Amino acid sequence: MNIFRLAGDLSHLLAIILLLIKIWKTRSCAGISGKSQILFAIVYITRYLDLVTTFISLYNTFMKLVFISTSVATIYLMYVKFKATYDHNHDSFRIEFLLIPCFVLALLINTAFTVVEILWTFSIYLEAVAILPQLFLVSKTGEAESITSHYLFALGSYRALYLLNWIYRYYAEAHYDPIAIFAGAIQTILYCDFFYLYITKVLKGKKLQLPA
Repeated sequence: MNIFRLAGDLSHLLAIILLLIKIWKTRSCAGISGKSQILFAIVYITRYLDLVTTFISLYNTFMKLVFISTSVATIYLMYVKFKATYDHNHDSFRIEFLLIPCFVLALLINTAFTVVEILWTFSIYLEAVAILPQLFLVSKTGEAESITSHYLFALGSYRALYLLNWIYRYYAEAHYDPIAIFAGAIQTILYCDFFYLYITKVLKGKKLQLPA
């Protein structure tokens, strides 16, 4: 544990809280991609299979359970409780175009050819691109609500902070995970345009708009 990982975890947690507050307070999931939320749920479930086999710490176990449970809760709110507000027409990204390549890549490039390790690697690759349906939805609708923008910024910050965590661990502990670093870099790059628009528009009180 170091300051960058802790800040990354807190930013990730903040993103989830902002999303749930947005859905619950407005009683609507308009502007939120259910496809991205399904992908994130798959990420957490496949990554945290070690919950039943390995205990690292109470903090580690707690955070894993939070991410799994909140992702499932978000899907429930979107597809069951507030399904009438879900924008099926604009949330049309074909997630199989992300799932299949990520799984094939995990089979080809991994650190150990075991079920747990392949699924962990798959989750790393998938998380890197899981936000694409959400960005695609924002670009199709033309803009995003402020709280949705805050959610995306917090989510992007989480992965950027984890990149700093990996750099720190490389120099402080000689620990190096090329798969995680590569996927994290790709994920951060996907957020670059959004970060720029967030800083230049949302923080100035304007609505965030992505180019179609």
